[in-house]
Amino acid sequence: MNNVKSIILVGVGGQGAILVSKVLTRGLIKAGYDVKMSEVHGMSQRGGSVSTQVRFGEKVYSPIIGKGQADILVSFEKMEAVRYADFLKPEGTAVINDYEIVPMNVAAGEEKYPEGIIEEMSANFKTVVLDAAKIALDLGNAKCMNIVLFGAMVKALNLDNIDWEEALKETLPAKILDINLKAFKAGYEA
Repeated sequence: MNNVKSIILVGVGGQGAILVSKVLTRGLIKAGYDVKMSEVHGMSQRGGSVSTQVRFGEKVYSPIIGKGQADILVSFEKMEAVRYADFLKPEGTAVINDYEIVPMNVAAGEEKYPEGIIEEMSANFKTVVLDAAKIALDLGNAKCMNIVLFGAMVKALNLDNIDWEEALKETLPAKILDINLKAFKAGYEA
């Protein structure tokens, strides 16, 4: 089963991690891969942690990724990278959005937002860091931050041979397609 790749996408409710996993899954299936996907919503309605796991290859038997088994971790919020870091293989890649969503306990002054997250991840894994929020804002729509990260992930996985534009067209509403195609390209190039 060496040809199976495992991807974990993590973020906070409302960031679009589940949408990205659906675009990813659609593109991989159309490219002929066997794909399994699992979602964990957690307290997503209240800004809680959200994760999706996608596994693809010639034959995949389970969507579940165990600790130390993910080839790539895509973190839509940087604290989530640390929360799920133990799922990455030692030689795995972390794609991290340099973006903070302050949790309730931090906003209430009960805790402090951890410092040095990116440095810690970089010390332990191959790490790609980008400011997807700034890239999305520069394009004119902060909501396409998730697709910016999707583009960066596609580049990190060398999945250039798939028609991602078609997968985006089939998954997204027409009214937001153009900005998301630009976001994908910007993330890929970042």
